[in-house]
Amino acid sequence: MKSLLRTNIAEMDGYVPGFQPDDMGSWIKLNTNENSYPPSPKVVEAILAELGTDGARLHTYPAATSQKLREVAGELYGFDPTWIIMANGSDEVLNNLIRACASEGDEIGYVHPSYSYYATLARIQGARVRTFSLTDDFRIADFPDSYEGKIFFLTTPNAPLGPAFPLDYIEELATRCTGLLVLDETYADFAGGTALELVRRHKNVVVTRSLSKSYALAGMRLGLAIGRPEIIAALDKIRDHYNLDRLAQAACVAALRDQDYLRDCCNKIRETREWFATELRARGYHVIPSQGNYLFASPPDRNGVRIYEGLFARKILVRHFSDPILCHGLRISIGTRQEMETTLTAIAEIG
Repeated sequence: MKSLLRTNIAEMDGYVPGFQPDDMGSWIKLNTNENSYPPSPKVVEAILAELGTDGARLHTYPAATSQKLREVAGELYGFDPTWIIMANGSDEVLNNLIRACASEGDEIGYVHPSYSYYATLARIQGARVRTFSLTDDFRIADFPDSYEGKIFFLTTPNAPLGPAFPLDYIEELATRCTGLLVLDETYADFAGGTALELVRRHKNVVVTRSLSKSYALAGMRLGLAIGRPEIIAALDKIRDHYNLDRLAQAACVAALRDQDYLRDCCNKIRETREWFATELRARGYHVIPSQGNYLFASPPDRNGVRIYEGLFARKILVRHFSDPILCHGLRISIGTRQEMETTLTAIAEIG
């Protein structure tokens, strides 16, 4: 069968997402940075209104260009809709950026550790991958004065570690990249800052956003990208022509318009994050300051898998990575205050 497949596809490993238990309601799920709070009530209202009493509208295709969503996002972020594209999760637009810019054998780069799916997408395309490590002061080690890869992906705030890169440093990187600098701002709403202004100042900067985390819409698969119109036009050529279904489009418009709900939700998560970090440090854990909806924490004995297994036995899911530079710790998503109190009690029991 291998002879029927492209060599790089036959030989590559697929991306492994976080564990999703079948009996999800019986777990405290803190392993995939989902939002433990529900989405805005206005999202539910919009979905039900779009569905109608008999679902009659579902027999027709949705708006192919998601133009209404682009307009609402443009109003929110201060860009003309021609600078915005909507996507079936931010993963779709990350994939299409590689498809649009990198041919087989071309290089794409990213920071390690960060989102490992960048490598999977690059290998599907047949592109080469180059990774850069982080220094102790959270800068990119040995980044060249002129990076000539087709795309450099920068996750800010970084996942799984948590810190965000300063705006002036990101702008410096933009001047050192000859290709695209893609700023993956999946967790920016929890950070309270953004690098969106760099899209206007630098023609090679693209910002991607997700509604999975801060808007609590992981189940709807919604994302977007903001970039120069010529880049957006290229992405429009290669996206699936009906990439967002009717219900997702209705949910997106309602979510983006309810900024009061978003701010309230993010504030609760930030407050719980700082409280939980303080409690972990009091128990001897090393906790990296985070601007996302998660913490990367290492127990005093640096045995991350021991804590992971102890929590798993108590039906609490967190993320443990086998990577040697991460295996000493855990990435713990921030849930509700009650969920995090239960997790602290379990950590104390594990010892």
